[in-house]
Amino acid sequence: MKTDILITGAAGFIGKMVLTALSAQRQISVDGSAKEIGNILAVDLNTDALQDLAARDRRIQRINGSLGDPAVLNRISAAEPGVIIHLAAVVSSAAEAEFQLGMDVNLNATIGLINVCRRLKAPPVLIFSSSVAVFSCANNDTIDEDTLPRPMSSYGTQKLMGELLIRDASRKGFIRGRTLRFPTVSVRPGKPNAAASSFASGIIREPLAGLEAILPVGKDLRLHLASPERACESVLAAIALQQDALEGETTITLPGVSVTVGEMLDTLRKTGGEEALRLVVAKPDAAVERIVRSWPGEILAPRARRIGFRSDEGIDQIIALHVGATAMQETG
Repeated sequence: MKTDILITGAAGFIGKMVLTALSAQRQISVDGSAKEIGNILAVDLNTDALQDLAARDRRIQRINGSLGDPAVLNRISAAEPGVIIHLAAVVSSAAEAEFQLGMDVNLNATIGLINVCRRLKAPPVLIFSSSVAVFSCANNDTIDEDTLPRPMSSYGTQKLMGELLIRDASRKGFIRGRTLRFPTVSVRPGKPNAAASSFASGIIREPLAGLEAILPVGKDLRLHLASPERACESVLAAIALQQDALEGETTITLPGVSVTVGEMLDTLRKTGGEEALRLVVAKPDAAVERIVRSWPGEILAPRARRIGFRSDEGIDQIIALHVGATAMQETG
């Protein structure tokens, strides 16, 4: 029997990567068992960026709309998806600036999705995307995965509430939930966004493309990073993971690479030369600095590693992956 898959936020960069990976497969491991992939429902406010993928794979069904739209929720309910990958979100700085928007997308949409799952014939595997923004620490310190979350932003607070809902819905048997606390993902493709961490991609992506990038923070700031490729891999690994392996704790803090901004710039120089480095312009932003310095600079995650999740090897590998992906896009 085929398993239908739902991806929310499918036109985002991780959503599109996951959709591309699934489209290349006939089968997927779900909760420890091999399943044939049926239809793939790709939900986003605008799915135009997925048109080419959908044209190549008739299993992909694009759905334009939000999870606040009853018509979208009814279509999801009718599809009876066996796997839900919930990536739709309003990112950190945007959620801070527009509180109601953040609540609607980051929290209320999650509640709506869980309510849909309660009506399904069988509890789906549901992957919920969270973030290291649920943590706070003194001055960018090192923490571990057992550290009590104390978010210092609306985005982190909304994500933490979502984590608790996923845990409780799993306990109730509505879903088979797995929350992934993603590291800061770098180097993101595309253009700068409203995330406080957007600079972590911009200071690499833009200079290597010959464009100026703004650095709003100090070079001593540490970041807990993962490449887009590792983020996509983690989603697929979470789907495959057997529920019993979680031992009742549905939240997984993903391992990452701890690196300073200065070390990132050193690697940029090695990759793109002095010309690329000169395109990074320091322009301190106290609001961004305040948010990202409350995030941990390193997170020790032995449990996540024990159950099969990996980090990148280092910042050199992360930038090399970006260079390779960019070259593939340019050659078509």
